[in-house]
Amino acid sequence: RLPATYANYLIINNAVLVPTYNDANDKRALAQVQKAYPQHTIIGVNCQPIIEQFGSLHCITMQLPRGFLAGAAQ
Repeated sequence: RLPATYANYLIINNAVLVPTYNDANDKRALAQVQKAYPQHTIIGVNCQPIIEQFGSLHCITMQLPRGFLAGAAQ
């Protein structure tokens, strides 16, 4: 079992990136997100390789505070 969910989407500027999983429900999920964000362009992103690592689209776009990585290198 893998934690695949369409709710793990990411809103950016005028678009919404929505994970897809090469599943029959992908088109339905994209249509539902389009209803929720009618002014945005909906872009499906194949997250099959990511979900196999137990994450998804929003997970890999984690925000880090400014300077966090620089501080870790010291």
